[in-house]
Amino acid sequence: MTSLDKPTGDTAADGARTDDGRADDTRAVTEAALFEAFGGVRGMVETVLPGLLFVTIFTINKDLHWSAIAALAVSLSLVVVRLAMKDTVKHAFSGVFGVAFGVVFAMFTGNAKDFYLPGMLYTLGLALAYIITTLAGVPLIGLILGPVFKENLSWRTRNPGRKKAYAKASWAWGLILLAKCAVLFPLYWWADTAQLGWVLVALKIPPFLLAVWLTWVFLAKAPAPIDVFAEMEAEEKAEQERKAASAAERGEASNGGRHRREA
Repeated sequence: MTSLDKPTGDTAADGARTDDGRADDTRAVTEAALFEAFGGVRGMVETVLPGLLFVTIFTINKDLHWSAIAALAVSLSLVVVRLAMKDTVKHAFSGVFGVAFGVVFAMFTGNAKDFYLPGMLYTLGLALAYIITTLAGVPLIGLILGPVFKENLSWRTRNPGRKKAYAKASWAWGLILLAKCAVLFPLYWWADTAQLGWVLVALKIPPFLLAVWLTWVFLAKAPAPIDVFAEMEAEEKAEQERKAASAAERGEASNGGRHRREA
């Protein structure tokens, strides 16, 4: 990832980029980082497909076992496909664990609606995590995206504008997920399995896209990230150059003393 520090002037005769051009680069890098962190289109498909298959089969035949087996099988298939393509499997694996918990829980209780309960509880816990970490001064979205932007935790003490953007984004994620829970948990008690499943599938992508879009808006307007990896590399290179210069000076001094003795 290239440095995103903003230039001080307009376009020069040699073709240097303007502030607007660098701002476009910042937005592009932000989009790429969000895409990487949250899995992009493929990650969303892997998130939605198992639950969609479960509710579709259950709506047709009301068979908990076949619905659960199908959902788990497609989750495992997605992991196998990623492994075969030598692609990252973190999003697919998270889907497998979520589906597996749902299957085990539903099989244990015998209630098909419980297939969705672990995921709903996870969403509630994640919403609270976003809010609590923001109140504590370490917004969760910053902890997630900091390594992606190669800034790690430098935003906490060295980049207050960026910390503020991360706080806004974390508030957005927390409140959006809480609103989602406010819809789903009453349905868990009042609706049947098919109704809950279809509403849950419908609410998988839109709240997520809204939160990602708000995150992009806040970060695109924030100061550029501080590339701590580039700083460490520069410091290491400077230290190596100092050592080389010092060694050269000692060598010259040694050679000068030998020449004087020979004279």
